[in-house]
Amino acid sequence: MLEFFTDLPEQLRFWLQPLAVITGSLVAGRLLKYAMFELLDAYNRREPILLTKSVARHLSHPSAWFFPVLVLSFMLPLTYLEARPLEVMRRLVETALLITFAWGLVKTVDVIQDLVEDHYRLGEADNLRVRKLFTQLQFVKKLVVTLIIFVATALILMSFATVRKIGTGLLTSAGIASVIVGFAAQRSISNLLAGFQIAFTQPLRLDDVLVVEGEWGRVEEITFTYVVLRIWDERRLVLPLNYFIEKPFQNWTRSTAQLLGTVFLYTDYTVPVDIMRQELQRYVSGHTLWDRRVCVLQVTDSKERTLELRCLVSSNNSSNAFDLRCAVREHMVTFIQQHHPEALPKTRTLVDAKDQPFTLAPEDQAG
Repeated sequence: MLEFFTDLPEQLRFWLQPLAVITGSLVAGRLLKYAMFELLDAYNRREPILLTKSVARHLSHPSAWFFPVLVLSFMLPLTYLEARPLEVMRRLVETALLITFAWGLVKTVDVIQDLVEDHYRLGEADNLRVRKLFTQLQFVKKLVVTLIIFVATALILMSFATVRKIGTGLLTSAGIASVIVGFAAQRSISNLLAGFQIAFTQPLRLDDVLVVEGEWGRVEEITFTYVVLRIWDERRLVLPLNYFIEKPFQNWTRSTAQLLGTVFLYTDYTVPVDIMRQELQRYVSGHTLWDRRVCVLQVTDSKERTLELRCLVSSNNSSNAFDLRCAVREHMVTFIQQHHPEALPKTRTLVDAKDQPFTLAPEDQAG
């Protein structure tokens, strides 16, 4: 092969040999990637494992670029380029190698996330420990990806002498720069620190049920700077991380998803309370949303014209508790209407005989 290039004219060999080495290196790297992932796919078809499937799904595209550039970096001395063109080519190959390697590391983080999510199921009913882990995992993943991109960018820039000189000059004014950056990034840094605090002290977690600003919803996403709350009617409420450190909010699933639901009924004083209590227990005991912990009916207030009855029932999560409350309210109102309509709220008026209006006797009217 080398004899073929030595027999060529000098000018033609100067361009053809480097082009042949570069093309051959890229093709060889592509074939190496193809062979590796074909073996991986064949193994998946014979014995599917999550790790190999995740590697094939996430690392296929980065490897298609990384392996050709890696082979080219080894074969670059065979191009026999002169010093200056070889230096330019070497810088380009190093930059491409860093970019593709960083891309592969980012996708490796996705592989690790797949393994963790497969081991811990978020969709289970009792998923408190899993939601804690996923909240930390999401924050740590974003932090690791940011660090990978930051380090790769720094290595690429520091490979150029001009950038290194600029960095040396900037270090001499680091005191002034740090003050300026400190003022400019005060809110961002405070949000970042709030993110660390939320990720590891966990006043809220992914999929927690919160009541914030009068809105009921579930935590859908936690980023470096904000939290996305999925409201019950499919709206999204976006709040900064600092909000959850500085202001109070309700977390209905902080330690457990179990919840008590209340239903208030307003009836006449003639209502048979014992019969109402028995009917509540009969109805709730056959309902699928009741978790068999609490079922109580109490007279909680007596007003001028009505009695206030409170039905207290329990369920295993907030969504079921809301549905159970609605079902209990509808059934108890229907029960009063059908079996004790006299117990519906009413306004009584007592008219005394002496308070009746004066009317003429019939004989006086005739005269």
